[in-house]
Amino acid sequence: MAFKRLEPEDFIVSSDSVTSTVWSNNSPSLNTYFSSSVQTEGTSGPYYLSVYQTDPDAEEAAVQFQIAYANKNGNGGVLFDSAVSGKSPTTTIYGQYRTLVLEDENASFVWGDSFTGSADNDFYVISIERARYKQSLLPGSLNLVLSSSNNNINNIQLTDDSNMVTLPTYYGTMRAYQLISGSDGKSYQAIAGGTGTGYTLDSGSYGLVLPDISTILLNASALDNNTSDGGGINIQTNTSEDTFGNNPAKLFAAISGSFEFASTLPNIFELNSQETLTSDYVFIRARNSEYNYTENPSFISGSTGEVIYPYFINNPQTYPTTVGLYNDSNDLLAVAKLSRPIQKDFTKEALVRVKLDF
Repeated sequence: MAFKRLEPEDFIVSSDSVTSTVWSNNSPSLNTYFSSSVQTEGTSGPYYLSVYQTDPDAEEAAVQFQIAYANKNGNGGVLFDSAVSGKSPTTTIYGQYRTLVLEDENASFVWGDSFTGSADNDFYVISIERARYKQSLLPGSLNLVLSSSNNNINNIQLTDDSNMVTLPTYYGTMRAYQLISGSDGKSYQAIAGGTGTGYTLDSGSYGLVLPDISTILLNASALDNNTSDGGGINIQTNTSEDTFGNNPAKLFAAISGSFEFASTLPNIFELNSQETLTSDYVFIRARNSEYNYTENPSFISGSTGEVIYPYFINNPQTYPTTVGLYNDSNDLLAVAKLSRPIQKDFTKEALVRVKLDF
């Protein structure tokens, strides 16, 4: 065994972006949607739904994403206390995402450049299950088709605007992209002679895509519109005070196509994840005069410490198979195995590149 101190120039750090599918079984698209009747009929059902790729009772069933509804004034939910207005599970959900995203308990969400929504300032939430991705969502990979509850209203196809902007909007260090319509290759504003941003005519964008927390916020006001009026699917959000609005079930129906009428668009949900792998490359250099002798019993006599074969004194040959990385305290930190032994003598030099992923 021989040791050699590594120099700063022997280390190189590199980062690579790796993408993969989000859904179970490495499926590029989610086409079937199931909810649990136990949860739907439970106390959390009117406010929160988990969506599976198959029957929840099946062995291979796994949660793919969750759906929730948030309302700034607590409407669309039953009040915690009938004597205290404006406080229900929907306002709790609103406050949760306002703190998480905006980091300001007095702020309101802005859809697009300036639209803050109705007086309710409400939205739907699609939260991707944590087990489905490693680090974040891949911007530009979203393709979500929402069906309408009215046979006179077309389905819409939503994506993010990452390919239309140079830089995303930032909330703190969190990236945010606008959720826009990509139906028929152009936005409803473009059809109506507008700017072609993919926003609705009167309600701003369809929401926000937050890849770093794998969350999609859908502007309820935009979804409540009719496509003939410049966007939306007439989802009919229930904003009545002190009532079970069951709004998550409405978005579930729009995603799954439960109330779909004639449409040329299948109800698909395509989405990829993204992971940045940082690799530390360590270059181990064995010069011609180094690592030519070994303490292997086949090379040196165990009793006298002499070279067994005189021929190896001036012309030794070794076959390194392993590289160990130690710290200054001689603690072994990592071991790299070569794919095959390499021959080393005074006429040869070796360069071994060790890759550490973390």
